[in-house]
Amino acid sequence: MIERIDHIGIAVRSIDEAKGFWQALGLQIEGIEEVPHEGVRVAFLQVGASRIELLEATTEESPIARFLKKRGPGIHHLCLKSGDVRADDAALREAGYRVLRPEPTRGAGGCWVQFVHPESTGGVLLELSEGEHAES
Repeated sequence: MIERIDHIGIAVRSIDEAKGFWQALGLQIEGIEEVPHEGVRVAFLQVGASRIELLEATTEESPIARFLKKRGPGIHHLCLKSGDVRADDAALREAGYRVLRPEPTRGAGGCWVQFVHPESTGGVLLELSEGEHAES
């Protein structure tokens, strides 16, 4: 069951360079974490009940690096907080929607995540997230 918007993921060339803008708005980075199997560093900024996630590629083969090469910096995905990402994953598959992974995997903060292909969502990469980061 979807509970709320968890975060908006923004691809940046450098977290260190991008964070100044957000800090000028009074937002603070909660922490920076590397997710090696995704080839990305992430930084979360709390904005009320939701967050902004800055995404920096750590390898040239990572999805974020490919996104930056093709589109440049900008909104990468929208993440919804799920109370049960496995059930949401199964419901989407059963309804014929395209998800990107064979099953949910661990993401930043140890949460369970699944991505839904933009072809199924009207052009937006959608992340479903359950767990530690999504609980804040």
